[in-house]
Amino acid sequence: MSNIREYQGIIPQLGEGVFVDESAVVIGDVIIGDHASVWPTTVIRGDVNSIRIGAGSNIQDASVLHVTHKNAGNPEGYALVIGDNVTVGHRVTLHGCQIGDYCFIGMGAIIMDGAVLQERVMVGAAALVTQGAQLESGYLYLGSPAKKARPLNEEELQWLEKSADNYIRFKDTYL
Repeated sequence: MSNIREYQGIIPQLGEGVFVDESAVVIGDVIIGDHASVWPTTVIRGDVNSIRIGAGSNIQDASVLHVTHKNAGNPEGYALVIGDNVTVGHRVTLHGCQIGDYCFIGMGAIIMDGAVLQERVMVGAAALVTQGAQLESGYLYLGSPAKKARPLNEEELQWLEKSADNYIRFKDTYL
């Protein structure tokens, strides 16, 4: 696959049952967990640090995933870690952040270096999660910069799981 590209001798690793659309590009130090999916025109660039995408997660159309290099001021840089069963909406930018299991990132959201989303967080469409922000489990975050809006209700918490499950079924139809 020419869209799965080596960078400096490091080849992306794809788990069992992973779907990567032929128009998406995955480069370098990237590990994608079992049954995850990467949708059209997405760019996942693990060139200057690592990217880990958990099992069952989906990275939707035109998203950009990148990292920050290691340097004197930040010896570890900022890797990107996405947990299991995460839904990343269309045209999302994730840069050197940590996303917990069963999170939902709305369309067009941006999450910056060093931000940490605990598990079961919902980020609204077009939200900006600023560098180093810490988002608490069980809440909806909205705005630019993103602010805690309210607790997620039981229906929304269940929907976080249903969204991930739906995308596992969708990607299977493509495979």
